[in-house]
Amino acid sequence: MPVLPHAKKALRASKRKATYNAPVKAHMRNAVKKFRKEPTEANLKEAYSAIDRALKRNIVHHNKAARLKSRLAKLLPQEKTSATKSTTKAKSKTTKKTTKKTATTTKKAQSKPKSKKATKAKATKK
Repeated sequence: MPVLPHAKKALRASKRKATYNAPVKAHMRNAVKKFRKEPTEANLKEAYSAIDRALKRNIVHHNKAARLKSRLAKLLPQEKTSATKSTTKAKSKTTKKTTKKTATTTKKAQSKPKSKKATKAKATKK
């Protein structure tokens, strides 16, 4: 039991904070347990959300949150994740287009004024 006044105040504050933090921590634990029991993408999303919420409120350390998320991602069946990764890689290769600058495009860019003030200054001088 605290004796000093500031220690008593700290105890009151920590009890008050514990009442707010307990439901968030419990929700996180339940979401993780639910995902481990039935690993689906919906449950993974819910677990990630609960972990992020607890992290935002400083209930868990950011390294612990990252570790939990990493371990949960490994539990997801690999056939689902590998199929989605291969399709996104294939799409990204076909959608990339490279543009080459020609001499005409660079000349056009050089002839254009940089700002509106520059055009106003030229207009007033003429």
